[in-house]
Amino acid sequence: FCLLYHQKAPHRNWLPAPKYLNLFDDKTFDPPANFFDNYEGRGRAAKEQEMQIDGHARWGHDFKLLVDPNGDSTNFFNANLRRMDEQQRADWMAAYEQENQDFLKAKLQGKELALWKYNRYIKDYLRCVQSVDDGVGEILDYLDQNGLAENTVVIYTSDQGFYLGEHGWFDKRFMYEQSFRTPLLMRFPKEIKPGTVNNDLVMNLDFAPTFLDYAGVEAPQEMQGESFRKLIAGEKVEWRDAIYYHYYEYPSEHMVKRHYGVRTDRYKLIHFYYDIDEWELYDLEKDPDEMKSVYNDPAYADVQKMLHQKLEELRAQYGDSDELSQQFLDRYLESRKKK
Repeated sequence: FCLLYHQKAPHRNWLPAPKYLNLFDDKTFDPPANFFDNYEGRGRAAKEQEMQIDGHARWGHDFKLLVDPNGDSTNFFNANLRRMDEQQRADWMAAYEQENQDFLKAKLQGKELALWKYNRYIKDYLRCVQSVDDGVGEILDYLDQNGLAENTVVIYTSDQGFYLGEHGWFDKRFMYEQSFRTPLLMRFPKEIKPGTVNNDLVMNLDFAPTFLDYAGVEAPQEMQGESFRKLIAGEKVEWRDAIYYHYYEYPSEHMVKRHYGVRTDRYKLIHFYYDIDEWELYDLEKDPDEMKSVYNDPAYADVQKMLHQKLEELRAQYGDSDELSQQFLDRYLESRKKK
């Protein structure tokens, strides 16, 4: 059998299950060290996005306030309440409304306000993730209870990573590490030794060939990915030394500028284009949080040259170009208009 089990629980606007509405009420979370990032050392893209927790998240939609502290009469969270039945609304009001009223009375400003927003966001996010954990646990329990665990490949992954306050952000899209890195956990007792950690560079393009490999089916030639089955089984195989990324949905939600780039095990080169022409280069060993681009640093001249060459090779390999991405975006935007 093949079961694909998809969840949207951690998606915006992070509405927890009733049983988890009060989870983490007794905790105050500290934000990441760069939550108050001022974006110095990078170009316009990091500065001009619209995905800051303290600045772009919405009072009603994201923070679940029924009254906008700024007096804005537009509050999309009321639409969520209207979708609930009577008991659900009662549970929600009991869990959130007193805290909301206390917040409004406190009239927080500056850093204190930003930290309140962060905690409202991260708690709701983690409450939703708890439901994902429950669902995954039910599947693993079923496999164990029915004698299927030893002969079943279990793969847990996602369509992208997510910002949990790094750089002050929520959402994804950027090639910076937190959204660029994607969760990938696997269990197959016959081949994968428990506790195995593999740091080779794999991509979502590799999932289909890997699934087919486990199923004993040859991957079609047109598939651009590679099976990583042997990698995680501990076998020595030749593998890629860089991966490619391209984001082109701009101007659109969150206003993350179009960009493409290449990442090796240590370095990352990003080109922001369309309405700007800016390059950024990061040494992930020395600057894992990507706080300062070294693209124009003479000490990285050879690295820059190597990455530019590698980028062009990968764009040719995958058949990508600015022209093709524009055609794809035009079709995508047209399809959204029709909806």
